[in-house]
Parts: sequence; C-alpha cells; structure tokens
Amino acid sequence: MVRIMKLLTRDERPPGEEPVSDLVPEPEVSRAKRVRVLLAAACAPLLFSYTAVAAVLAVVAFTADRSRFSATGALLAAGPGWLASWQVELELAGHPLGVLPLLPTLVVGWLAARAAARATRRFGGRTPADAVPVVTVIAGAHALFGVLIALLAGGSPIGVNPLTAFCVPGLFAGLAAVAGIAKTCGLPAAVRDRFDPVAVRGLRAGALGLAAMIASGAVVFTAATALSWSTVDSLFEPAFGASFGLFALSVAYLPNAVVAALSFTTGPGFSVGSLTVGMFGYREGQLPGVPVLAGIPSHHAVWWPALLLLPALAGALVGWKIRTIDEDPMLRMRAVAVAGALVAFGCVVLGTLAGGRLGDGPFDPVSVPVGVASVIAFCWIVIPGGFVAFFAGAHEAPESPGEPGAEDLAEVEEEAVESEEDEAADETEPETGAETVDDDEFDDEAEAELARELGEDDDETPVEPEPETEPEQDGVVDDAVTESTDGSGDESAPGGDR
Repeated sequence: MVRIMKLLTRDERPPGEEPVSDLVPEPEVSRAKRVRVLLAAACAPLLFSYTAVAAVLAVVAFTADRSRFSATGALLAAGPGWLASWQVELELAGHPLGVLPLLPTLVVGWLAARAAARATRRFGGRTPADAVPVVTVIAGAHALFGVLIALLAGGSPIGVNPLTAFCVPGLFAGLAAVAGIAKTCGLPAAVRDRFDPVAVRGLRAGALGLAAMIASGAVVFTAATALSWSTVDSLFEPAFGASFGLFALSVAYLPNAVVAALSFTTGPGFSVGSLTVGMFGYREGQLPGVPVLAGIPSHHAVWWPALLLLPALAGALVGWKIRTIDEDPMLRMRAVAVAGALVAFGCVVLGTLAGGRLGDGPFDPVSVPVGVASVIAFCWIVIPGGFVAFFAGAHEAPESPGEPGAEDLAEVEEEAVESEEDEAADETEPETGAETVDDDEFDDEAEAELARELGEDDDETPVEPEPETEPEQDGVVDDAVTESTDGSGDESAPGGDR
C-alpha cells in the first residue's frame, strides 16, 4: 500500500522544474476567437431586436381587420420600427413623430447589455480596458445599422435623418453595453477608487431615490387606471385585431405614462396638446382614444396635493439610507445633495424621452416640463432627506466643561513652553545689559577723569560737570571713578608733577 501511494504521489518532472504555485493561469484567448466573439456581440442584438420588431408588426398587421398581410411589407416596416425603438425621431408623410414608446427601448437595451456581458465572459475580460473593444464594437454596429436603414428609407413616406439615425442608436447601445459589463470588468470598483466615498454613497442613495420616485409614479398610474377601468374597457373595440393593436400600443407606452404620472405626483404635471394636468392647475383639452391614457382625470380635484406625500417619503428614504455613512452631519448633507442631483438628472432624461412631437394635430406636443420637474425633484430629495439624514444620524458627543479636550491640552502645553522661554530670555537679557552698561560707564568716567586732570594742569578749558547717574548705579560709578583716580595717581607718581 505504501509503495502504491509513493507511485501515485511521485513527481515525474526532473529537478528544477517543479511548479512554483498551484494556481493555473487562464489560457490566453486566440485572436481568431476574440474576433468571433466580438462579431457575435455586435450582430446578435441587432438580429434579435430587428426580428422582434418585425414579428410584432406582422402580428398586428395579420390580426387587423380590412388589412392585407405582407411578409415583405412587415420586414421593410421593421426598419423604421427598429429606429423608433432606439428613440430616433421619424417623419410620417412630413409630420414629426417624436413621442416614441420606451418599453421597446428598454428591451433592445437589455439585449445589447446581455450580448456585451456574454462576450466579455467568453474571452475572460476582467478589467475596464477589456470593456473598450466590446463597447466600441456594439455601439459602432448599431450606429452603422441605423444609418443604413435611414439611407434605405429615403424616398418612402417614412423619413429619417441619417445623422440622428447614426448617433442615437450608437449612443444608447454603447451605454447599454457599459451597463452590461460594468460589474464583470470592475467598473464600480474603479469608480469607487477615483471618486470621493461620500459622493459614491450619495450616488447609490440617489439611485434608490429615483427608483422610489418611479415607483410612486407607477402606483399613481395604476390607481388612476383601475379607477377608470370602465373607460378603459369602452376604448377597446369588439374586433380582436383592433383591440390587439390598441393593447400592444398601450403596453409599449406604459413607461411613458409612468413618467407622466411621476411628474404629476411631484407637482409640475404634464401636457398633451392643449390639455394640461398639474397638481395645482388643470386645463381641459382633447385626448387620443388610447387605453393607456384612460386614467387621466377630466377635472381638478381638491385632494390631489395629498399625493405629494409620496415624493416626500422618497426623500426621507434617501436620508434614512445616508444617515449612517459618517458621524459628521455636514458630510451627510453633502451626500444628500449628490443624491438630489442624480434624481434631478434622471428626471430630465426620463422627461425628455417620454415626450415629443405628435404630428401637427390637436395632441401635439406631449411634454413634461423637465426644467421645473428636475428642480422640484431635487428639492423633494434634499429637504426631507437632509432633515432625516441630519437628525437621525450619529452626532459627536459634547465635551464636559470640567474635562478639557485634546486641543485645549495642546494649547496649555504650548503656552507653558512659551512662558518658560520668555522667563529664560528675561533672566539672560538683564545680565548682559548690566555688563554692557558697566563697561560703557567705566569708559566714560575714565575719559572724564583724564580730561579733568588735563584741564587742571593747563587751565585752558573748564571741565564739564559730570552727568548725574541713576541711584541704583552709584556704587558702580564710584568704584569706576576710584579705580580711574588710583590708576592715574600711580601713573603720575614716578614722574612727579608736570
């Protein structure tokens, strides 16, 4: 048994070639496989999205009454429909169509994000640099396909601007690809490393606040539609084909209706042609007979301002999320401001995509006041959110009056050191000054004594009176005079009188 175990565990490699580590490196992906993966990532979402649009149009055309179904016509019509799914404005017989459904946009964006994530996993992308070729290929393929459809649609009743058809699908597809591979390639970690942690936490809370705002709009829209179900039922025609077309149209425009309800819930409201519906104002107008719009009220109600509690709760939720990020209340307030800015920007994007031109008829345009809506959304996040984040979060405990803090102790020590240095300087300066005064006075007295003796001998000039000295220095001056006199007597003694 021991011999068998030795044979099984014996290393057949010669000495010096033992493995350094048990970690086996991932095999490098060949260039040909990388190219195949990128081509699949570029073409797969295009084929799936175009096929889905063509299938929906074919089913609507097939079930519609008094219409002739044509597979070729459905395939040709799928081109402008594909552009509309990417929010590219169309022209129908010279009339602009800019109110485009958001649900197809979410679907095609999800397809692009899924293709990007799958391609990144297949060739082992782990860094943000690995995401660049995937995003570039997907965005470029959608941009080229969009401009190709725009060129092929030239001369038909449906007109498309080639520049718009090139830029808009490429931009949205690139953003969807980035969202799809963000976690795989470590983009969130790279953002956290480069940005302020407080700002990152504010962005997370802002995303939560925007989701809460959208949820409040969805709740209001659902309640209004449920209360107006009789109107919804009356808008559907008995024929299956027409009813199916209205149902598909309403489902495609559901996100647009939710955004309009969001704007209504926060206060600014929305407008469809001459009809204006706001929290504090209402103006009557005509509405298209579409079931998704059946929940729009026909008159103003006094209780509508009670719905403002929903965005206030969303702001309070943001503040509750931010309350624990730091003990400093001012840092929490800064995070709340970042969250409010993100929510305001999100309202601008959603309001811009949800509205647009609707021909030149009585329902044109469909719009959300994005400027006012963004400012009000910012206030709904910052005011209640800041209140909750400031008072519900931790605060530094106040210092007791009898116990000085670390800063006070440091100041006391500095003052003690400065006082010691001043005392040492005071002790040194008087001694030096006294010695200097003694030397100067000694020199002056010696010169005065010498001048006095010379004056007595020659009787030429009177001797100037001696200056009065300070009382405390009398002893010093007398000693200096005595020494000077003794010295002069000693010098004159050997020689006698002159």
